[in-house]
Amino acid sequence: MLAHCQRRRRAAALLAMLFASVGGLTACMDRNQAPEGSHWTQVNGHRLYYERYGAGRPMVLLHGGGESVRDSLGAVLPFFVAHHEVIAPEQVGHGHTPDIPGPLTYTAMMEDTAALLKQLNVRHADVVGWSDGGNVALILALRHPELVRRVVVSGANFAPEGLNPDEIADTKRQLKRWQASKPDSFDVKLLSMWLAAPTREELSQELLRGIEQPALVMVGDHDAIRFEHTLQLYRAMPHAELCVLPDTGHATFQDRPALTRMIVEHFLESEPQVAVSDP
Repeated sequence: MLAHCQRRRRAAALLAMLFASVGGLTACMDRNQAPEGSHWTQVNGHRLYYERYGAGRPMVLLHGGGESVRDSLGAVLPFFVAHHEVIAPEQVGHGHTPDIPGPLTYTAMMEDTAALLKQLNVRHADVVGWSDGGNVALILALRHPELVRRVVVSGANFAPEGLNPDEIADTKRQLKRWQASKPDSFDVKLLSMWLAAPTREELSQELLRGIEQPALVMVGDHDAIRFEHTLQLYRAMPHAELCVLPDTGHATFQDRPALTRMIVEHFLESEPQVAVSDP
């Protein structure tokens, strides 16, 4: 675990307490063992770890910054696997995937995800991203629309200013400490990205207007992302729905697995909503 990510994560619910219907899968998800659905591939000149399970309409799960698939989405993974073909990559420097030289960017993570989906001949997937994974999901929908049927994001931001001021101040303090102790560490890359990205070339309200796929924007009512920023993100997309989770922070999928899986599945199975203007 990266110490600086503790503010942005919660302990995942025990998988044994999840869904009896997927008890067999739960057994194979012991983080002390290699998951049965684990795979390695080469994308854009480097190795990438991913997990693939289930059958049905494809779903891509994108984890948060500084975390693995299990850290971010382990609490909802068994349910989604029971209903979808789930593809869950771990980005460079995260989980099993080793770091590579150079800065960490949302665009690079998006291109690695796109390359993986093309290798697997996956098109029109439902893409679900939490936190940094939500940012990657939005850029993927913009740059590779043929790969994305619908997009679900939680705790996403289209600019670094979307973080709450306390989060920005804490990130700056953490970055200063890591630069002093381990200036070449992955932690410095990650914290630096949080303070500078997404860039306007990656995401902006203008760019978000180009997302034609149906989108669900989720946020906790006391999230690490400013609520006003989330509203701007939601309103910028022409076919978006907004869901505010009560009594919930940034760790929506970790802290509210039963509620979030129900909301996501309802959105994915529902008819697209007709866009209406705000009054």
